[in-house]
Amino acid sequence: MRYYLRRAAFYTITVWAAISLNFLIPRLMPGDPAEIMLAKMARSGEVAPGVERTIRLLLGSDTDQTMWEQYVAYWGNLLRGDLGVSVTKFPTPVVELISAALPWSIGLLGLATVISFVVGIAAGAWIGWKRGTWVDHIIPGSTLLQSLPYFWVALLLVYGFAVVNPWFPRIGGYDVFTFDGPEVTGAFVGSVIYHGVLPALTVVLSSFGGWLLGMRNMMVSTMSEDYITTAEAKGLRRSRILLGYAVRNAALPSIAGFGISLAFVVTGAIVMEQVFTYPGLGKLMITAVQGNDFALMQGLFLVITLTVLAATFLMDIVYGFVDPRTRHNG
Repeated sequence: MRYYLRRAAFYTITVWAAISLNFLIPRLMPGDPAEIMLAKMARSGEVAPGVERTIRLLLGSDTDQTMWEQYVAYWGNLLRGDLGVSVTKFPTPVVELISAALPWSIGLLGLATVISFVVGIAAGAWIGWKRGTWVDHIIPGSTLLQSLPYFWVALLLVYGFAVVNPWFPRIGGYDVFTFDGPEVTGAFVGSVIYHGVLPALTVVLSSFGGWLLGMRNMMVSTMSEDYITTAEAKGLRRSRILLGYAVRNAALPSIAGFGISLAFVVTGAIVMEQVFTYPGLGKLMITAVQGNDFALMQGLFLVITLTVLAATFLMDIVYGFVDPRTRHNG
């Protein structure tokens, strides 16, 4: 119980620090979102003082408040689920923009990460089990794919399967000429899957090699342990030794890494989403940076930070159950 209480206390303090930094850093950066918005409005004519005051209140740039008052107000808005108003998509609330983009990143990158993990772990376990045979030659190819940049793999896939051979679409998350927006129909789901093949394939090809190599090395290390030798001496079936002893123990480090990888799904694959113009959080982040949209950037950073911390905390809890040694050493 002490282990879990210590972890809970640590993550509570970390969440407070992350939220406080998320409040402070944009206010220390040069530039003012309200000034940017007012400058855009001034191009169409003079801005009335009342409008200027409203804009500053909406964007959290009220100069009449001290830093501490802004900090207290920030916490109050945060607890109400108010992350401010976007400048680039004014007057759309930041929460709406993130809520619209989040399912796209989770759906695409979450599924691609799971596929990459399963393929990499299964292939790594098999190669580690058959170490010293011809299957070891698979490793250099998978490692090469992992070393290639995301955008380069994405551009190759676009060129090969969308330009030279137009089998898949190049941009978008669905067919905008057929559907006005997201809807719960079989045709729309099919369009989403069709548009997501190349982006998902980009993620899988660029990441499964790391899982494969890590699992293979852990399998080789695990196969030299005394309990494997004892199991073989007892005459246990090879399949039982593989699944019940070798894979079960060799996969423990990968499970922890998998939890962290799932947490980073919400960050979006920024470059990949830009190449395919995919409507996820990565594309939204680029829009926020290009438009100096501090409120949107702040909201995105907060969602990413809290998601990563929540996933890390969950994996600490799960890992404590999977490997009891963690509780004693932690």
